Amino acid sequence: MAYQPRGLTFEQFNVGDVHVCQGRTVTEADVVHFAGISGDYNPLHTNEEYGQTTPFGGRIAHGVLILAMATGQINQTGLFEGTTLALLQQTIKYVGAVKFGDTVHLEFKIAEKKETSKPDRGILTLENKMVNQHGQTVIEVQEVVMIKRSAA
Repeated sequence: MAYQPRGLTFEQFNVGDVHVCQGRTVTEADVVHFAGISGDYNPLHTNEEYGQTTPFGGRIAHGVLILAMATGQINQTGLFEGTTLALLQQTIKYVGAVKFGDTVHLEFKIAEKKETSKPDRGILTLENKMVNQHGQTVIEVQEVVMIKRSAA
């Protein structure tokens, strides 16, 4: 049996739609694995003694790790599975720190839809934010995605 995408097509998204993803607790293991994968062993993330000397009072997670978690959370919704053609742009603003043990979730809104000259694809602009367990936004992202259109 051939793969059947479960994601929505361009026409099925509506400007103003808001989606809230399931939360995820950020662990020390997450940060250690990400440091190993990325090679980013900045002491702000990996040295508790150093972290205590910073305004954060301890180690914090890599911002890009939290951004990667946002990517995972949006994909876990299934809304884009098999219908996304390309991630065209991300504009990222880091507005808060994530400490070990914080629980974060993604909230995203369909901000804009734009047809292209090609009938098989369209462009969505999403306004995303990662939010911690206190309701504080820690990352804001504007994302532009190319997505499949329904068959003509």
